Amino acid sequence: MNSQESDSFPAGVTEKLKTYVYRLIDPRNGETFYVGKGQGDRVFAHIREQVETDDPSNKLKRIREIRLAGFEVAHVIHRHGMDNETAVEVEAALIDAYPGLTNIVAGAGSNDYGVMHAREIIRRYAAEPAVFQHRALLINVNRSAAEVSLYEATRYAWKISRPKATKAEVVLPTLQGLIVGAFVADDWLPATAANFPGREDVPGRFGFVGHEAPQDLRQLYVGKRVPDEYRKRGAAYPVRYTWGE
Repeated sequence: MNSQESDSFPAGVTEKLKTYVYRLIDPRNGETFYVGKGQGDRVFAHIREQVETDDPSNKLKRIREIRLAGFEVAHVIHRHGMDNETAVEVEAALIDAYPGLTNIVAGAGSNDYGVMHAREIIRRYAAEPAVFQHRALLINVNRSAAEVSLYEATRYAWKISRPKATKAEVVLPTLQGLIVGAFVADDWLPATAANFPGREDVPGRFGFVGHEAPQDLRQLYVGKRVPDEYRKRGAAYPVRYTWGE
C-alpha cells in the first residue's frame, strides 16, 4: 500500500479549510463512490470506520475492497472555505451529479431542487400553487414512482404519526414539487408483509390501504404546484402535513 497516504491534515490546515465538500474515489477505475461534507479530518474518517465496525455499509465495503486489492482510497476536496449552508448545497449538487453513489441519504433539497429537465422546470414553476381546502398529507415519491405504480409508491412505507395521518382527508403524492395524484386512505397499518402482501417488513413505519380520490378532489389538486411554505429548502423528509395538531 502507498505509505504516503495521509489519514489527517497537518496542523493549521483545517482552520483554512473551514467547511468543505469531498469525494472518495476508487483508484482502480476512477469512480467516485461517495460524496460528503465536513470539517477537520472528516474526509479521512471513513478509513478508520471500516476498521472499527463489524457491519460495514456499502461505502465501507468498497473501502475494504480497495485496500485489500493493494490500493488506497483517493480523497478529493471538491470545494472548501465555505459556511455550512453553502456546503449543504454543494454536497447536494454533487450527489445528484454522481449516480450510483454509496451515500445512504440523498442530498439535502434534492426532492424539490434536484436534477430536472428544462421542460420539467417549466411545467413545475408555471403550474398554479395548490390551495388546500382539505387536510392533505403530502408524500414525496421522487425515488419510487418510476419503480412501481403511483398508488404503490404513495402508500408504503412512511415514518409518520398514525393518529395524525388518519385525520388526512386526502393523500397527495408529489414529484419534484408538483402534485401528481390524489388518494384517500381508508386505514393506516404497520408496514409489514402480513398487512401488505408482497412487501418487506419495515419496522417503525406505516402504509395505507385506500383508493383513488373522487374526481372533484383530483381536480382541486392534481397538476398544481406545492406552495412554497410547504417546501422548506434543504428539507429531506418526504412527508408533510398541511394542517396543525
